[in-house]
Amino acid sequence: MSLSLVGLEKRYGKNSVVRGLNLELPQGEIVALLGPSGCGKTTALRMVAGLERPDAGQIIIAGQTVFDSKIELAPERRQVGMVFQSYAVWPHKNLRANVAYPLQLQRNPDANRLADEALSTVRLASMGDRLPSTLSGGQQQRVALARALVAKPKLLLFDEPLSNLDAALREEMRHEIRQLAKATGITALYVTHDQAEAFAVSDRVAVVLQGKIAQLAPPEAIYAEPATLSVARFVGRIGELQGVWRDGRAYLGDQPVEVMGAVPPGPVVIAIRPEAATLGPGLGGRVLRATFLGERAELVIDTGYGQLRLDVPAAGRPHPGDQVSVHIRQARAFSPEET
Repeated sequence: MSLSLVGLEKRYGKNSVVRGLNLELPQGEIVALLGPSGCGKTTALRMVAGLERPDAGQIIIAGQTVFDSKIELAPERRQVGMVFQSYAVWPHKNLRANVAYPLQLQRNPDANRLADEALSTVRLASMGDRLPSTLSGGQQQRVALARALVAKPKLLLFDEPLSNLDAALREEMRHEIRQLAKATGITALYVTHDQAEAFAVSDRVAVVLQGKIAQLAPPEAIYAEPATLSVARFVGRIGELQGVWRDGRAYLGDQPVEVMGAVPPGPVVIAIRPEAATLGPGLGGRVLRATFLGERAELVIDTGYGQLRLDVPAAGRPHPGDQVSVHIRQARAFSPEET
């Protein structure tokens, strides 16, 4: 394993931020830590980097224990590269000097040559003499990425690296980061609160909620097969209907509903993605909102059992107050306590 986290914990006073976090990354894999602000994902990343000291647990990088109850390696000895939310480039130094800095600290005589090679890797070849002020935000982030790669780390850490870029640049850069990581074969741990970013960049996504990994799976499984109601609520959009589970089936009133999953008898939450339902014969409801979003519109429909979200073509969409009928094609069942 390129990275193993075992029982990792971090507390600030009585506040437990990371609670028994376990994670393994094989060589060449990209895993995104996805979660809301304050869930502990950035703290976990900083503990791997050596910027925060765990209160318990073990961190192993490329087979070497860098932290446990007896060992604590300094950040510079952990063979990790880190790309921060801010570009963290020195405005008075040219690109070559920015990228070469980690090697200069090691007094590597090939620092400038290796810096130029790293700049070429991130598509900034022949730009080593330029100052950061002459670059776009996306190019400056590439400089930061080159600096993280130049010392050939065993593990690459990303701390919300695209947050300062506009939407179009974020979309471009997330694909570039994935392609570069795959081309170099480096293992990467990528922290973000942006679901589209996590899905685009990673091989697997670890959804972090309240200091723990609530689910670890490929992006498609995280979205289509959320392990808990909390994961379903956080990842993507869902509508929630309150039903009952009896005789091995879910019911809305006396009407059975086909669902994936099974729960103990009693109250049940039926979760439905917007694309898993269409206007058509089925459950009746009243349109509460119809939000125009370009070629599509999002409807929020009150069914009497809860609210559904539904995507429909913008042209000819229903309007607030209209009575409609909804055909549910796919749903998942969760126990209300399954958070």
